[in-house]
Amino acid sequence: MSDTNSLANRYHGLIDSIVEITLEGKIRSKEQVYRMLVKEIESGTGEIFERILDEHINKTKAQLETKLKATRVLRALETIEGEWKRWQKENQTDAAIATATEQIKNAESNHSLASFLKLLDSSNAQNLTREQLQKLSQSLKSSSNSQETLELANGIIDGLNAFVLLEPDLISWIYEQNKSALGFGEEKQGPWPWWEKKIDRPLAKMLFQSLGRNESIRLLAEKSYQVELRAWVELIILLQYLQQGLVKWFDQQPYNAKFGQRLSYSTLLTFAVIFAQLSQGFEGINSNLKEGCFLMMLQLLRQFSRRKDFPLYGGIFASFSGDNLRETLSYFDDPLKEVERTQEKARILTLLAYSQRTLGNYERAKSFHLEALGIAREALDKPCEIANLNHLSRIYIYEKNYSEAISHSQRALVFSRQVGDKLGEANGLINVGYSEVFRAREIEQIEPEIYESAINYLEQGLTLAERLGEYQSQALAYNSLGIAYVVLSQPAAAITALEKGNQMALNSGDVYLQGLNFTYLAEAYYTLGNLSTSVYYSCLAMYLLEQIKSSEWRQSAGLLMVIKGQMTAEEFQKILEQNRPQIIKFIGVDGYDELPKILEKYRGQ
Repeated sequence: MSDTNSLANRYHGLIDSIVEITLEGKIRSKEQVYRMLVKEIESGTGEIFERILDEHINKTKAQLETKLKATRVLRALETIEGEWKRWQKENQTDAAIATATEQIKNAESNHSLASFLKLLDSSNAQNLTREQLQKLSQSLKSSSNSQETLELANGIIDGLNAFVLLEPDLISWIYEQNKSALGFGEEKQGPWPWWEKKIDRPLAKMLFQSLGRNESIRLLAEKSYQVELRAWVELIILLQYLQQGLVKWFDQQPYNAKFGQRLSYSTLLTFAVIFAQLSQGFEGINSNLKEGCFLMMLQLLRQFSRRKDFPLYGGIFASFSGDNLRETLSYFDDPLKEVERTQEKARILTLLAYSQRTLGNYERAKSFHLEALGIAREALDKPCEIANLNHLSRIYIYEKNYSEAISHSQRALVFSRQVGDKLGEANGLINVGYSEVFRAREIEQIEPEIYESAINYLEQGLTLAERLGEYQSQALAYNSLGIAYVVLSQPAAAITALEKGNQMALNSGDVYLQGLNFTYLAEAYYTLGNLSTSVYYSCLAMYLLEQIKSSEWRQSAGLLMVIKGQMTAEEFQKILEQNRPQIIKFIGVDGYDELPKILEKYRGQ
């Protein structure tokens, strides 16, 4: 107690002294006040000083009307208060850097990298700024107790400097290519070739070269694991700032928020995959780098899952294609097994399950959805729970288990209404109606009332999706309505719904839904005897679904073969040629040239 009193008296004296020399005109700048505070205030005693300063300010405010000098005193005290806040901020930063330095130095051998990388996590309250990272590097250098710590310190500075080199070209690659080619798929160049030309850092150059050529990053890790830690730290920091910059830029695009949103999704997942592949490449040969890259992957997945616009009902397929899509999402399968049951894991599993369903892997998709459903319930994440019930309903339809499909969609509908989840409600309505159409068809119920009830659910879901302005759910609603009308042998109504759904599917960026829409448009036109238009839509459906490796490409390929069998080879080729200009507009010349190869692949199976 005596020590506290002594300190309090000292701080009273300090404040009085600063006020006195201020009134005497001896304070030339705020910096002078700040230096006095830095010199006199002891670390860890800020609360005492702040209490005493508040006493002086309150006392002086009470004297404003009775003492002429009080106004000048108050101004002096306010100057002290401003510099005190500055001192607090600086002191907190210094304390955080000191703590971080000790944590890294005291980390077990081969775990210092992971200890440092936790400080890069944007969801971490101790996340360090660029300026603070520079100070941390200096702190580590001055107190280095190992070669590992010294390499880490130098790698931090190297990484920050490398980003300074690329920062002016962070988005310049975007203006060098067609907007429709933006993304990270096989036919989309992405930023890698541009960055490779601008960077002179060997490891980063090798990585960008591998990415640009679609080569194995795991192989790069296996070949380069002996490169000094300093270079890997530099690369990790560079990648971290590149993805942060891209996501920030994409999120701020006012001209097309949905387009920017999808590119933000694919950026986060692409960089997460890079770290996942690096981590897998270090398996069994460098535990420090394996752990560090795994941690970076996890941080990015968590960052993605915590976004308010996380796509619980769709994929990120607009910016991926072919093997790139399949491999990107499959890379997370094994790493996620190591992650504890968290809300973030449930959301990422939901996305993975959707992708597996797209690929036709229904059992795997169901397994992921069931796991996500259990974790979401534990985490009390109701929107995620509802989403997985809705997704499971669709899978049960594909499995022809219509009772389970209806049960899951009805539960999703009830829960969504209880918690006010409008998006979940829209999807629940759509799934209830969709399930009932297929169940009625299976048991050959022909009562109009049953189908009218089902169509009513679908239309209610569509109305709600339109009100929400949510493209994905609108596309799903139109698609479901169209398929229902195809099932009910009402091709004209099916075409109306599916054609309306086309633009919604395009806006949603979900290639899978686009492909399904085209598949059933082809069937509807075939039913009407319009073979030319049926061929056109079958070609688009077959190509898009085969590109994302969805097993459902065979449905449209089968229809094409049926049409081809009804005419001579010359007549079929003539129809293809007539549709060529329109097909090329959608999938390009290369896509058109792939069509015979895909058909031949179907014939060979």
